[in-house]
Amino acid sequence: MRVLLHACCGPCASVAVERLLQEGHEVALFFCNNNLDSRDEWSRRLEAAQKVGAFFGIAVEVEPWDGAAWTRGVALGFENEPEGGARCARCFGERLKKTFQHARASGFEAFTTSLTTGPKKNSKVIFNIGREIGGTAFLELDFKKRGGFQRSLELAREMGLYRQDYCGCEFSLL
Repeated sequence: MRVLLHACCGPCASVAVERLLQEGHEVALFFCNNNLDSRDEWSRRLEAAQKVGAFFGIAVEVEPWDGAAWTRGVALGFENEPEGGARCARCFGERLKKTFQHARASGFEAFTTSLTTGPKKNSKVIFNIGREIGGTAFLELDFKKRGGFQRSLELAREMGLYRQDYCGCEFSLL
């Protein structure tokens, strides 16, 4: 199956790509992260995603960064939400919707996200949003399971990937 993987960052995407390829899927990365707080952070994470693509020999498709649009469309009015709250759900939804739209326009049969690799991300929330957006085209894969987060750390070291210590939006730093 052709799967478009939303890549939140290189380390999280690494284990997701590895598992999808092991399952026999044809995979491409979709780097769509307007939530990132600066163009510099976006560029560092894009570079890491491109290293993952090169390592596994897969395509990396990129949506240009527009942090102002994200703030207006997703975060405005939700700035004081706690990490993991309504702002995060809105952010997941925005990125998954764009991934689904890109997948459909580009002929992918399914889509999923590397967001479930992170131990602080609620996979059930992500799964509900993904199903709501894409129905059965959304693959509910919790990449943190079966030692996935630990494996992502190993792959990040092996590839020399930039590893961040926050989700990426300016409000997660507060």
